[in-house]
Amino acid sequence: MTLKASGNIDELCYPFIFEDSPLCDFEILTDELCTYTGLALSQVTNTEVRESLELLQPKIFNLNGSIRGKCGIFEDDIQALLTDLNYFKAQVTDNAKRFVLPRGTGPVIQLHQCRSLSKKVVRQLVLVDKVGKKIPETLPRFANALTNYYFVLTRVLNQDAGVEEPEYVSVNYPKPR
Repeated sequence: MTLKASGNIDELCYPFIFEDSPLCDFEILTDELCTYTGLALSQVTNTEVRESLELLQPKIFNLNGSIRGKCGIFEDDIQALLTDLNYFKAQVTDNAKRFVLPRGTGPVIQLHQCRSLSKKVVRQLVLVDKVGKKIPETLPRFANALTNYYFVLTRVLNQDAGVEEPEYVSVNYPKPR
């Protein structure tokens, strides 16, 4: 049996929900990312981080709609994200750690969830590309930068709160030189 809409609009959560395509999965993941960003934003007290997230959140919905509609992620969006990423990265005093165990309280863990979801968004773009859908080049660049942006925000907020972040050093791969 192939699932399909009943015809009752109240029984349809999303117009493309029954589509057999990775496009819908991309849209659902970016919707989840926007939601988790809002959840973290509701708890962030650092004014600069709040302002940055407030400007970012609608761009995530622009990312969402860019897969099926007109591309809403532009070079300026990428540059603004990279500017914020580098601004916050410069605030991290213990920046020698390549990766840390995802710890912290409230919004920090939610931002770690956003970091992880951003990777899933990138992977979903890979699947969309694999089925032959043309992907605007700004989308994977923006989504990849999002992952690093969320990571650096977790570092800043934990540092502000005095939370010690244990560095994670993998036993699976050789140490980088």
